Amino acid sequence: MHANYNHIAGQSVERLAALSDGVFAVAMTLLVLDLRTPAETAIHSERDLWNAIVLLAPRILVYLMSFLTLGIFWVGQQTQLNHFSHSDRHLTWIHLAFLFGVSLMPFSTSLMASFISYRLALLLYWANIFVLGAILFAAWRYALRVQLVKPELSAEFAAAIERRIIVAQALYALGALLCLINTYWSLGFILLVQINYALAPRINPLSRL
Repeated sequence: MHANYNHIAGQSVERLAALSDGVFAVAMTLLVLDLRTPAETAIHSERDLWNAIVLLAPRILVYLMSFLTLGIFWVGQQTQLNHFSHSDRHLTWIHLAFLFGVSLMPFSTSLMASFISYRLALLLYWANIFVLGAILFAAWRYALRVQLVKPELSAEFAAAIERRIIVAQALYALGALLCLINTYWSLGFILLVQINYALAPRINPLSRL
């Protein structure tokens, strides 16, 4: 019974994609809840309101970064799912682990926004991004190994997906190391990496996917 169940469980790529869309939607929505309007009792003039908005700038920056992060990983996961012929129990659980990492993004974002000058907060934020990339890479490697991908998928395309994840994670790691100088340097570099991966498909769809 166990062998039969494990053989038939988790085969629907469509259901996995539907669940992923839901988790991503909730996580991306929760990000904005950390942006709170200034208290009315502290605002008595246009200048007060402007100063309060300026103080929100770090939280807005981290919110933008996290939204881009989730957007990039959603595209990455959907790229994989679109090229699976079917799934299996193990691949489904790998992607569930990936979604667990997605669900942690609002927490790591809030922590980063609250302690933006602290290296530990930056490293935990980067760790969340690293976990997402590592699990997505593991999912793709597993799917290739057990032949869950569509037969028409070319070796060049499969290699491009792996290269995209590896290069992105290397750049994110470099950005995290910049916190040894200043956490704002790290955040700025990571944001540039994200903007590159968000815009690069318009320039070179094969290499950036």
